[in-house]
Amino acid sequence: MDIFRPPTSIYQQIADLVCERLLLRVWTEDSRIPSVRDLAVELQVNPNTVMRSYTWLQEQGIIVNQRGVGYFAAPGSREKALQLKRDEFLRDELPRLFRNLELLEISWDDVGKLHQISDSHP
Repeated sequence: MDIFRPPTSIYQQIADLVCERLLLRVWTEDSRIPSVRDLAVELQVNPNTVMRSYTWLQEQGIIVNQRGVGYFAAPGSREKALQLKRDEFLRDELPRLFRNLELLEISWDDVGKLHQISDSHP
């Protein structure tokens, strides 16, 4: 699977994927998530990279490891992932968006028109 994009590290992109699956409710709170090995096989990456992602996600309180059983979405994991991704968007992506709108002389009216077009086409 070729889902990775530079310059973000692969382990962080894997963490983003886990958060996305929680936000989309592919995985729900308290549900078991793939093992390190299973996710590594799915994504075709080194298991150590997935382990690094899982360790980081545990530090964020998004997943928990039940020793001998596996990894699970933590209680409140969706809300924690939502807040984490919102904070990242506001800090990292929104300033770039505003800067590009300004540089490319794209008005909010232009954005609104494009949004209306995308809303009318499924």
